[in-house]
Amino acid sequence: MSKAQRIRQQSARERIAAQQAAARKAELRRRMLLAGGAVVVVIAIVVTLVVVKLGQNSSKSTSASGSTTGTALPASVIKDVTTVPVSALKTVGAGSVTSYNPKPISAITGATLTSAGKPEMLYIGAEFCPYCAAMRWSMAVALSRFGTLSPLRGIHSSSTDTDPNTPTLTFYKSSYTSKYLTFTPVENETITHTPLQNTTAAQSAIWAKYEPNASQRGYPFIDIANKYMITAPLFDPGLLAGLSWAQVAADLNNPSSPVAQGALGAANYITAAICKTTNNAPANVCTTAPVASLEPKL
Repeated sequence: MSKAQRIRQQSARERIAAQQAAARKAELRRRMLLAGGAVVVVIAIVVTLVVVKLGQNSSKSTSASGSTTGTALPASVIKDVTTVPVSALKTVGAGSVTSYNPKPISAITGATLTSAGKPEMLYIGAEFCPYCAAMRWSMAVALSRFGTLSPLRGIHSSSTDTDPNTPTLTFYKSSYTSKYLTFTPVENETITHTPLQNTTAAQSAIWAKYEPNASQRGYPFIDIANKYMITAPLFDPGLLAGLSWAQVAADLNNPSSPVAQGALGAANYITAAICKTTNNAPANVCTTAPVASLEPKL
């Protein structure tokens, strides 16, 4: 082999080696980019998961907060609940109450329960309770005939109880002003059954007096001046199933609706019981139909 051939062959090998080295560098660079890209993807996934988790925790926190204080209701809904026409209440009368609960209100004896020089209506309930959910609508309608209940905020009963997710109100952190009546609400537990408002020793004593068996003591418990007691819903919570707060409020103004037949019928009974403790004041509420005709039935 001539010297020239050897030089050409060596040059060829050097070119091939250089090409192979370049190829290795390119492959190494490609792998590094892939690895780097994978790291970026992993980091992005981790960041996303963290953000989602934080969002879930925030949502849970908001949900927990909403489960106690509720959701602010539109003015139109509040008006529908607090200013039900007398004509609608009169048309409904007893409604479907006695067909659902033959003994809706029990007369009780005891020293008159008063507060601030007025008859006191004590309510002990729980936000998870579907029976309380039904009765709050009726209480809000009845109480609004004697004074002002505010704010009205919406919640739903427990999703795991009977009649799940019943649309309702919460009386937690509400206030009531009236010349005729004191309303004392105690929302004892949240939607998730955690403690919310404790009963006082006096309230617990009243509750225990009329429901002495602690294992059977439940919600709602409504004591109207120690003269009348309600310990069970006066209408079927199932009537509210699938409805929004606005739909329930609107139905309260439609006497022919099943909701009005139940909720307004119950409101009329509650109104009659309150009137019996306020010496039928105010007269424009207590001496008009159907209240006057329901009082003798208590």
